[in-house]
Amino acid sequence: MKELSLNILDITYNSIKAGADRIEIGISESTTGNLIEIEIRDNGCGMDDEFLRRVTDPFVTTRTTRKVGLGIPLFKQSAEDAGGTFTITSKVGEGTAVYASFQLDHLDRAPIGDMGSTLVSLIQANDQIRFIYRHKTDQGTFVLDTDELHAQLGDVPLSEPAVLSWLHAYINENLENIQGGKI
Repeated sequence: MKELSLNILDITYNSIKAGADRIEIGISESTTGNLIEIEIRDNGCGMDDEFLRRVTDPFVTTRTTRKVGLGIPLFKQSAEDAGGTFTITSKVGEGTAVYASFQLDHLDRAPIGDMGSTLVSLIQANDQIRFIYRHKTDQGTFVLDTDELHAQLGDVPLSEPAVLSWLHAYINENLENIQGGKI
């Protein structure tokens, strides 16, 4: 995939399909450590040990519409191609955690991409799911928790177009602040 945000979107949709009602997405960028870390955690149905052992194989999928599942294998390959690591853990009935690291200055590392649009897409289509997004850089940390947004907005759904427009601008502004004026 051209951007890591698209990998994040794909993995997060796996969490949604697994019945998660709480999904945490964390990104940590460190120029001093020359590292990007991405973690996606959910409280979905989880995977049994047998499926977990095979989940990075592109020919293993739960989908019935096609015989391949490329999201997890591509994310793993992206991390390893950029001098990083990939792990996935899961427990039936508890959820799944996907972790990938990338060498920040590696020639083959894809850019993070448009996390504002990725998050807005997820929230728009899944207003009932609690998303917690944490993004940390050497300059600061940005946290977005949809439960806090729901508390502030009351009966106004997060999927309301005006809310989504504001949310996209809010996310991008905060990411720009912690990335030294650039996103």
